[in-house]
Amino acid sequence: MTATVDAVRALADLPEVGESVDRAREACTELRWHNALRRRIPQAAAESRVRGARASAALDGAEVSVDVVRELVVGLTSWPEEPDPLERALRGAVQATAETEHARDLVLTSPAQALARLHVAVAGSSAGVDLPPDAVGRPRRDDEVCAELVEVGAPVPALELPARLGGLYELVACHDKAPVAVVAALAHAEIATMRPFVRGNAIVARGFERALVQAAGLDPTGVCVPEVGHLREASAGYVGALAAYATGSADGVRLWLTFCVGSYERGAREGMRIADAVLAGRLGGS
Repeated sequence: MTATVDAVRALADLPEVGESVDRAREACTELRWHNALRRRIPQAAAESRVRGARASAALDGAEVSVDVVRELVVGLTSWPEEPDPLERALRGAVQATAETEHARDLVLTSPAQALARLHVAVAGSSAGVDLPPDAVGRPRRDDEVCAELVEVGAPVPALELPARLGGLYELVACHDKAPVAVVAALAHAEIATMRPFVRGNAIVARGFERALVQAAGLDPTGVCVPEVGHLREASAGYVGALAAYATGSADGVRLWLTFCVGSYERGAREGMRIADAVLAGRLGGS
């Protein structure tokens, strides 16, 4: 554990990373004290999940308007009975982002359970990702292949997943001894690059990250929208930054950290827009 804490702290001291951490913390603190959040956190947090789900789906190629997502979430529009692949991706993103409300209560004490619950949300029987029931909520077996995020590189072999997942859980455990923004960014990248599941890994990674930044105190209100922060740089930027991390080089890790931690600052600004709309009584699309 000491080695993990020291390693995370060293990464936080890389050029540009520390400055990004400070800006993200300041932006999230400013959001926390917005006047709208004195009494109306649930409404603002619900809209954050809508916009987060929309952005997470868009990062997986399913582009729809935030108004469409909002109507699906509140039940004004029904999900199609026979969805196409993009509609399945959207549903998986919506269900996983909704599940972060529960995952945030588990992510610090039982990260393995939080990870499994998020995957069940993405890949359950009514969700977007079509998997056999016995493949839902558990890591890949040796005879199973993951064909996602091929631009990032090869996923971790199934036999190596227990050790990599153990490292992820150890990383989460140092959230109170190292900058939360760096811990969350590393957790996101670890899930997305190791790809523990057959499908649904990127959405799970973003859901795990959302739950972690809330539970560990960077965004206690749940109104920041880190997914929008990732999307604002476009999917090529997001995937490219993950590919840089996957190289394991110092420059590659630094590039990912500045990108991802910067997404928390951008996500906090989106949260401010949500809070402004709540305060003015004009909550609508982003």
